[in-house]
Amino acid sequence: MTRRRTMSKMYGKVPWTHKSGPYKKDPHRLREGPSIVTRSQAALADTSLLLRVPEEVFHMILDQLSVRDISVFSMISKEITSCVVDYISTIAWRNKNIIRCSHPITTIQQRATLGHYRDLGLLFKRCTLLQPTKERLKFIFSKFSQIPCFLLEQCDVPDCRGFTCYGAFLQTLIAGWDELECHRVFNFLCDLTNLLQKTEGVVMAKPGVKRHQELQLRLFCRHVLLNPWLDQSEGQFWLMLLLKPWPLFNQAKILFILYGPLLPEGVLGWQDVVVSVLPHNSLWELAKAILVLFSKMEVRGWSSDSMLAIFEELIVIPEQWHIENVARLLVLCGSSLCYTILASKALNGRLPEVSRLIVFIILVCQKDGYHISWAVKLVQAIWKAISTPPERFNFILQLENTFSDVTKEFYEQAAAGNHEENRESFQSFCILLESSARFHTKFLQVLLK
Repeated sequence: MTRRRTMSKMYGKVPWTHKSGPYKKDPHRLREGPSIVTRSQAALADTSLLLRVPEEVFHMILDQLSVRDISVFSMISKEITSCVVDYISTIAWRNKNIIRCSHPITTIQQRATLGHYRDLGLLFKRCTLLQPTKERLKFIFSKFSQIPCFLLEQCDVPDCRGFTCYGAFLQTLIAGWDELECHRVFNFLCDLTNLLQKTEGVVMAKPGVKRHQELQLRLFCRHVLLNPWLDQSEGQFWLMLLLKPWPLFNQAKILFILYGPLLPEGVLGWQDVVVSVLPHNSLWELAKAILVLFSKMEVRGWSSDSMLAIFEELIVIPEQWHIENVARLLVLCGSSLCYTILASKALNGRLPEVSRLIVFIILVCQKDGYHISWAVKLVQAIWKAISTPPERFNFILQLENTFSDVTKEFYEQAAAGNHEENRESFQSFCILLESSARFHTKFLQVLLK
């Protein structure tokens, strides 16, 4: 028994080969096998080698890399990140990669420039990844400050693409950031560009007085903050940030400045919405902005009352709009918003106004090629929203009387104008008669089912 224990202890301590019995440990045998170096160890070794290179040589190496390659290289280690930050902080690199690219001429150059600024966004995103948001923004925007192409009313070059490049950079930089961080970005931009002060100067002036400033505000907000975002909720977030600081009247005015009809000479059509009939493409961007603004209102803390108030303010800037433009904007805004606005007016006793808008909505449907059944369903929905039978009858009576009044107005305009005006007025008169016939045919068809 004692012998067995002695042997087991001996076997447990001395290794065996597959051929023979026990042998003594040989310290030289442990050094014979090849050493295994992991990928991370190799990377650290390479990093330490790079860090021993003189700064001038290191910068020469980085000069041979693209902006996107430098962004990938910066993530190797903290030490490399620090070296890359020092490199992109040099005036020579800033002049070469940030300032030089804002005035492309050809379409190919424009695409390449946008790609370059997206790569810059990726570079600054990666090399500041470990910093707090406030410090990141302070460092990043310090590199873009004092560059005229990225500031309001500073660049005199016609068709400068600076705002578009800035927007591409910003979108890439903050992609994936939460709303609190994006709010900090907005505040930094406001401080950097004096955005709120410049907005105040524009909205407090009479419409059209500060034409250049209006256009600059439109271009900056659209190309830097609004247009880069394809997701509707992102666009809504930035649009609300722009509107929230202001009272409702100024919100409506800013909305017009950002998305209102732009004339070929590059100025806003403040008076055109009042005195002339605009085609649907002139109001389409404004309608899309309204739809974006009031999508998921409850999530953003808005209500239908705020929507109605902004719309009411919008259609009287600078004066009461031509009613066909109001009707066309309602049609472009779609069934839900159009019904909400008209039903609210009807329930508040504004039946003459509602009836006149419906007549012009029917006219717009005929002119712009929308199916007349859409207008019939709209009238049905408003009729159902009215609670008592006498009020419903009064609504239909008011609508028919308005059809008669508007038809007389169109006829008188056709009869009173000169030859050119006669032609346009007579054409509108014929379209109105045709739209009225189609509407009543469809309406009676639905009624008699």
